Formats: sequence, structure tokens, C-alpha cells
Amino acid sequence: MADPNQERSGSPTVDGNTLVAMCLARAGVDRMFGVVGIPVTSLANRAVALGVRFIAFHNEQSAGYAASAYGYLTGRPGLLLTVSGPGCVHGLAGLSNAAANAWPMVLISGSSDQSFTGRGDFQELDQMAAVKPFSKFSAKATDISRIPASVFSVIDWAVAGRPGGTYLDLPTDVLHQTVSESEADRLIIQAENERNKELIEKPRINYSEIQTAVELLRKAQRPLIVFGKGAAFAKAENALRKLVETTGIPFLPTPMGKGLLSDTHELAATAARSLAIGKCDVALVVGARLNWLLHFGEPPKWSKDVKFILIEVCKEEIELRKPSLGIVGDAKDVVEKLHQEIKDDPFCLGKTHPWIEAITNKVKENVAKMEVQLAKEVVPFNFLTPMKIIRDAILEMGSPAPILVSEGANTMDVGRSVLVQTEPRTRLDAGTWGTMGVGLGYCIAAAVASPDRLVVAVEGDSGFGFSAMEVETLVRYQLPVVVIVFNNGGVYGGDRRNSDEITGPYKDDPAPTSFVPGAAYHVLVEAFGGKGYLAGTPAELKSALAESFSARKPTVINVTIDPYAGAESGRMQHKN
Repeated sequence: MADPNQERSGSPTVDGNTLVAMCLARAGVDRMFGVVGIPVTSLANRAVALGVRFIAFHNEQSAGYAASAYGYLTGRPGLLLTVSGPGCVHGLAGLSNAAANAWPMVLISGSSDQSFTGRGDFQELDQMAAVKPFSKFSAKATDISRIPASVFSVIDWAVAGRPGGTYLDLPTDVLHQTVSESEADRLIIQAENERNKELIEKPRINYSEIQTAVELLRKAQRPLIVFGKGAAFAKAENALRKLVETTGIPFLPTPMGKGLLSDTHELAATAARSLAIGKCDVALVVGARLNWLLHFGEPPKWSKDVKFILIEVCKEEIELRKPSLGIVGDAKDVVEKLHQEIKDDPFCLGKTHPWIEAITNKVKENVAKMEVQLAKEVVPFNFLTPMKIIRDAILEMGSPAPILVSEGANTMDVGRSVLVQTEPRTRLDAGTWGTMGVGLGYCIAAAVASPDRLVVAVEGDSGFGFSAMEVETLVRYQLPVVVIVFNNGGVYGGDRRNSDEITGPYKDDPAPTSFVPGAAYHVLVEAFGGKGYLAGTPAELKSALAESFSARKPTVINVTIDPYAGAESGRMQHKN
């Protein structure tokens, strides 16, 4: 317990804010995102003084999205700091996004004074209850002596098993409590010694399951390797490359798995996706869930006879999906074991194998069709013409490739088909939850996590609008981010109503899908000292990209798109 007499005795003391900061630094935390205010401003300042870079946002939602993406890109929990009550609630956007995407993140919120619980204190909320649906583990430091164990626990739990979001609650009164410096050091050492090392241990791999998986792949006539952002998080790219090139099995990445193996690889089946998943007889699924993104692994998209080999760090996921074979383990470790087992008795499908020929021919056919469409310079812009120009500009940069951030219905959908990923963990999009508004937060996280890379965001105007004020954050920290806004005047593209829908007392109001036509988004960044461009022709867009990519300064390129070029919800109209 805190000793109220310590300050009067004259001995050096440490308050709760400083103790939290000391624990974060001791745990290796080097970045934190958030919005300060009562009661956590001092905590942020103390953390900065101890070497934790604090990136201050305008809105906790964007800061939370940044923290979640930072966890994915670095493999270490991204930290979000918020004030109490509404700040914590706004932070739930990032925490829930981390939970859905299985990214390690810690939400730290101040909370109201414990002595006033239930009496209507400033921003009072039962935050432990509020975070429960989105947090795999939560801790409340009810006394300063509990701070070190609480801090280390939420950090360790965030990366344990399947990564996800955790929560730390810091009451105002605890942040103001004090202990002596020597007691603070003792508490930290004790908490470090008591950390549960089993939490961060990788699961043991069952060798017999490795053998069974290899036999299934060996006997398959039409095998396919599918990998997702779980494999990217595990840094499984080298292991996957060895397995693919040893066996000759074609591969299909999920959207954020793109780049683990280059989209230009000769065994990439992305352009033949329907054929690959519809005809394969054995699918090795690595770090990807059989959810809506993969049609739940069910007919009619998949064959009713397909055998799934599911590699998952979470045994509950395997029990839920009921594959032909489930292997619990880290994606990188399991794929390495598969390769080791195969290389001693190798098999390779070869370019003349009927399955490889079918995939290769379909890829060539579909790529050729797409290139015909991309070759047309359509003005006013459709989605394809500017996307090709952006693709070519990014590819010209070579390595290190920029990190691409993409959100929006049509913009993200078309970009996934056109833009090329050649390096791992260089694509961030709406993800498993289809979260809109992640763009600027992801941009900032990427720029902070990978300062050697340019960050390029390709955003719909609706997606950009969720977090557009964070362009000031880009300028304030001078981050190398170029935001390209596809401006078609609204959600999907302005007023899409049928004549029979334009009725009632408010029929003269703008359509629910429409924005102000010709919005000058590029001027917004200029208000803060960044650079803005307006582009409505190929020449204007090429010039803006060349200048901004070279300058590596905060930039918004406002690309004028034909408001009738898009379609509702990309390819998911049936959901509405």
C-alpha cells in the first residue's frame, strides 16, 4: 500500500504516473499513441522523459487504429493511452479492431477516483465492463503497489497465444499515490520475476501431424497454399517461399497476406482465385481464418470434397472450423517443419503438371484482360486509370517498397486487384472486420514503425473523412506519408437513388450517400503546412506522384473521380 507519510519524511518518492512509465520502459515499450487529458497527461510526459515516444492524435479512434496496426507491423503490443469515460469508449474502436484482426494491443485508460464510485464522479464509467467484449485480459491497478504486475500482465497477455487486445485501468487516485524510489524498484523487480513465462512460449508442434499434412499434400492432385496476415505477423515469408518453391504448389494470399511472396511470383494464384479455391482438393491454410474473406471454406466457392489443413496458433479456432487436419503452432515454425519433412523425400508438381498449367493459363488470361482495361486512359477518371498510374509509380520506387494503406469500398476493392505487393507486411487495409476510418491511423503507425519506408494511402473520400483531421498529425511529426484521395463525391459515388426513393418531406436533402461535390481535400493539409495537389488528368496525377514520392513529406493528392464510376459496396451488394 502507498505510504502517505513518505513525502513528509523527505525521502525521494515516485507517484503512480512515474511508476507506470518506469514499467513501460522496463518492458521495452518505445512507442505510445493517444490523446492526453485528465488524468493521464502526466503519465504521457513521464513516459516521454523515460524514452517512450508519444504520438499525440486528435481522436482516440484513430490513435487506437494506429496502436493496433503498430502491433501487427512490429510484433510488439501497440499502446493506446486515453482519458477516462468517453476517452476509453472512443478507444474501444482500436481495441475491437485489434481483437478482430488478432493484433497485439494494449489500451491504457485513466479512470475516476475509486472513493467516488457510483456517485457520479468526473467521467465515471465501469470501464472494466465496457472493455470486456474486446479484451482478452484486463487488469485494474487498485493501488500503486499493483501497477508493475498489472503493466507486465497486459503486455504479456497481448502477445500470448493468438494475439489480441488487452486493457489496463488506472484510477485517478492510484496515479496520485506515492511510494519511495527504493520501493518502486523493489515492486518492479518482484513483478518482473513473477511474470508468467508460459504466456509467451510457443506451442509445441505435433510431429505426427506434420507427417500427416505432408502425406496429404504429396497425394493431392490440386493442392493450394493459402496464407494470411497471421503468417505475416509470424514473419513466415522465408519458410513459405522455401515450401512453395520446393513443392511447386501454387499459393493464394488473403488481402493483407499479399507481399509475403511477391504478387509477381510465377506460382501466385491471385489472378486465378476462383479456379484455385473452386477446384483445389487439398488446401494448406497458414495464418488465415476460414471466415467471410475465404467464404467460410464452404461450397459453392470451395469444392465440397476439399480437405483443409489448418495451421493455427489457437486450438479453439481449429475446433471451431473442424478441418481435415489442424496443427496448433506458430505459422513460421510449422511451415519450417513441413519443409524439413518434405526436403528429405522431395516432390514437386512442375510447370507441366495439369494443375499448374490450369492455374498459370487462367492467371495469364485474367491478367491480360485486366491490362486491356488498364491500358485505357479514361477521363474523367474511372477507378482503373488512376490506379494503374499509382501502381506504376510505386513499382518504380523499388525496394524498400512503400507501405500501402487502403480503405474504401470501390477504392480498396479495385486497388486489391491492381496494386502489386512485392514485400511482406506492406499492405494495410480494412481487414477482417472491414473497418472504415483506419486510414490515417494506419499511415501514422506505419511511418513510425518503418521510418525507412514511404507510406502511401489510397483512400476513398468516405474512408478519408473518418480521420481526415489527422493530416495535422502527419505535418506535426513530419511523417513521410502521401495520402491519395479518390474523390467521387460520396459513399460509393454520390446520389445513387432511384426516382421512387426521392420522396417524402426531406426529398430535397442531399442523398445519404453524397458529399459536397468537388470537395477540396488537398487544401485541408495545406492549412497545416503540408503539400496538396488536385489531379484530374493522367499528367496531373503522374506529376503529383513524382513530386510527392521524391519529397517524402506529408501530402494529400485529391484525385477527381467520375461520381458514376463506382458501385455500391464493391463486390458485396448482397449484404445490404
